[in-house]
Amino acid sequence: MKFAVLRFPGSNCDQDCVHALNAIPGAPADYVWHKDTSLDGFDAVVVPGGFSYGDYLRCGAIARFSPIMKSVKEFAASGGPVIGICNGFQILCESGLLPGALVRNRGLHFVCKHVSLRVENAASRFTNAATTGQILNIPIAHGEGCYFADDETLLRLQTNGQVLLRYCDAQGRTTDDVNPNGSRENIAGIRNEAGNVFGLMPHPERACDPLLGSTDGLAIFQSILQS
Repeated sequence: MKFAVLRFPGSNCDQDCVHALNAIPGAPADYVWHKDTSLDGFDAVVVPGGFSYGDYLRCGAIARFSPIMKSVKEFAASGGPVIGICNGFQILCESGLLPGALVRNRGLHFVCKHVSLRVENAASRFTNAATTGQILNIPIAHGEGCYFADDETLLRLQTNGQVLLRYCDAQGRTTDDVNPNGSRENIAGIRNEAGNVFGLMPHPERACDPLLGSTDGLAIFQSILQS
């Protein structure tokens, strides 16, 4: 399975993603520039983290208009797997590929630390290498990571099993105290209704090597390979 890792002006986690994926057997990855218009030859798409277009207007608001995003939408519509990480999650929401929005952190500060995440649904293309209820240790690094959606959308996400990850403590409790950014219902990652588009604020590519303190991020990428 070959992964396309998108590069926008301001992306700063694209290299991390390519490095992490190329270290996983069967997951070769290469860059795709934002002005390109084709995803031919790729089997999965990664929209990486960073500060696309300097986060002007809103995070992801300009990147959604990049030429490559038309191809990403077509790729997703055909059933291809797409994962958006941090700024990538913001871009997917701005593009309408995922519901809701990412807004300023509750404390109005940039937060960079490892967090605990509870797998809410392991029956997905992005979490099947884990188990429901499993606790993952993966870092976050964002200033606009507060997931917001209206009550109707939240109910639909929950009913359809679209919430894949929630912020929790080491015992798996999803309390407000362990919510690092104020996201509604401690949501850290969601998928679309079709099940092939996934957005999350934590950085699994930064948790694929023991030297980085965790290898729990491998579960995300290995799930895509197994799907």
